[in-house]
Amino acid sequence: QALEREVHAAFGRGEPDEILSSAFKLKVTREDIGTLREHRWLNDEVINFYMSLIAERSKKEGFAAVHAFSTFFYPKLISGGYTAVRRWTRGVDLFQQDLIFVPVHLRMHWALVVIDLRRKTIKYYDSMGQRGDEICQTLFQYLREESHEKRNLELTSSEWTLRSMESHEIPQQSNGSDCGVFMCKYAEYISRDRATTFTQNHMPYFRKKMVWEIIHQQLL
Repeated sequence: QALEREVHAAFGRGEPDEILSSAFKLKVTREDIGTLREHRWLNDEVINFYMSLIAERSKKEGFAAVHAFSTFFYPKLISGGYTAVRRWTRGVDLFQQDLIFVPVHLRMHWALVVIDLRRKTIKYYDSMGQRGDEICQTLFQYLREESHEKRNLELTSSEWTLRSMESHEIPQQSNGSDCGVFMCKYAEYISRDRATTFTQNHMPYFRKKMVWEIIHQQLL
């Protein structure tokens, strides 16, 4: 009930640019939080804040070490190649992580790429069952260049598995608005090494829960 009250207040009247949460050098306004209402598309601010919460939690004992790239990383990589993003990892050693999450925005749809350095896999998660083989390939190429640049080590492609998850393997959406929530929850479950067992029916609750988590800056 407390959660319901807080969500109701966050969705309530107020200045659109009022800041409801700020951390990780990010700010989430009342207008941003409004994208978590049912049937709305999540925006970059909400997704980046939520991904940062996942990465922050991963610093605790018992969690896989996670690095989450911002939603602006992939477009920058695509448009400018490795040189455009080589400074994005200043102060972070990707190869000391267990998992790397890359949110990918495809015009009107969100998907997630999960790079698992422990298992040497790059997997594409899409809640509409689309394939992302080329995206996986692009990110493997990025990883190769990062390894060469930062560690002077070559990655051997034969040791790595790249694949798009099939629609029967992961939860799928049945509307046109929940892709962002699916993407965030894929990341949240995978960061706990949990099977992605949620369904479309969980989405209304997940949206409210995300509002609470962003405002309180902690994952439930």
